[in-house]
Amino acid sequence: MSNRILVTGYTGKTGSRVYTALMNNHADVRGVSRNSVIPFDWYHEDTWAHALAGIDKVYITFQPDLAVPGAMDIIQGFVQACRMAGIQYLVLLSGRGEPEAEACEQLIIKSGMDWTIVRCNFFMQNFSEGFWADGIISGELVLPEVATREAFVDADDIAAVVVESLTDDRHKGKLYELSGPELLTFNEAVAKIANASGRNIQLIQVPLETYIAVLREHQVPEEIIALIGYLFTTTLDGRNASVKEDINQVLDRPAGNFDNYVQNTLIAGLWLKN
Repeated sequence: MSNRILVTGYTGKTGSRVYTALMNNHADVRGVSRNSVIPFDWYHEDTWAHALAGIDKVYITFQPDLAVPGAMDIIQGFVQACRMAGIQYLVLLSGRGEPEAEACEQLIIKSGMDWTIVRCNFFMQNFSEGFWADGIISGELVLPEVATREAFVDADDIAAVVVESLTDDRHKGKLYELSGPELLTFNEAVAKIANASGRNIQLIQVPLETYIAVLREHQVPEEIIALIGYLFTTTLDGRNASVKEDINQVLDRPAGNFDNYVQNTLIAGLWLKN
């Protein structure tokens, strides 16, 4: 029986980590993205069959987010493509506190294939590998106003849980909610980065409408603007302001904390000015 694993979005925050870990474990793995040798694009269904050929298990990371309009239809079509390709096991990266993501989860759960769901909070790596990194580097991070605390989760932990799920049958049929071990405001998170780096880094929080207007001035795509508006209202309304123990349960160790993430990022030089 084939045991080849497909990693979608293998150049992304979690996909790259999952792909690298599987390669290091000598797994039979295929990584795909829009620019890979075998191209894969969520918005071009004609790329799916070739990517799925000869595959047994799939790690699903939908871009930009399961909450965007049309995502559920795409996931439904992809599940059907997986059935036709003879896929046996799906691992879905989902969003914690997102009703739309939970609807997509149900498509996986009811697919007839084995499955594992991995729900996550905001990634710590958003501060170093994503949209907010430039603000940290420049010393001025501008974000919409947020009053709640967030249990930021380390992408390294997410990847480790996904790899465990893809390589150990005991995780089949499980839904894991992943979070970091502490609740932090965005101010507290930025202050930790500033203190550890010895730099003056300011967090400036503005009304969401003001933030969106600036994004439009910079010609950010409307789909991304809508997603940011959603994330900074729906998922940051306090619904995720709790710590989960699933990382400890799966990995038999505590979740990585924000201070360790900051130190590792400083060592990697990701916040150095060009």
